[in-house]
Amino acid sequence: MTINSLNTTAATWTPRLHATFRIVLSILFLAHGLVKLFGFPAGAQPGQVPLISLFGLAAVLELVGGVAILFGALTRPVAFILSGEMAVAYFMVHAPQGFFPVLNGGELAIIYCFAFLYFAAAGAGPWSIDAKRGA
Repeated sequence: MTINSLNTTAATWTPRLHATFRIVLSILFLAHGLVKLFGFPAGAQPGQVPLISLFGLAAVLELVGGVAILFGALTRPVAFILSGEMAVAYFMVHAPQGFFPVLNGGELAIIYCFAFLYFAAAGAGPWSIDAKRGA
């Protein structure tokens, strides 16, 4: 296999993996909104939260934003907002419990923050409403 064939393969698969990453990330993320808004699935933490609360706002952002990212609709601004939400979540909930993310449980918030920041910069990629609109 030559370098040119590797580059061709990468050029073919990179956009597909970009879209796949966006779709998988959004499904995992919107699950957090489902737990907070509807308590689904039962037993998941933190469970259903009051809608008029900071956790309620987070739940709405996670559900609505997760669906928007899933379909690749308004991906850049929505991803930027979700990245900010995750930064706030880390510093309000996790960081006060200790410096190290592995000890304060904040790894997932950091990963979501930077993954959404990536999509805010890179856009939705193929297989998205944004791509169909030419955005």
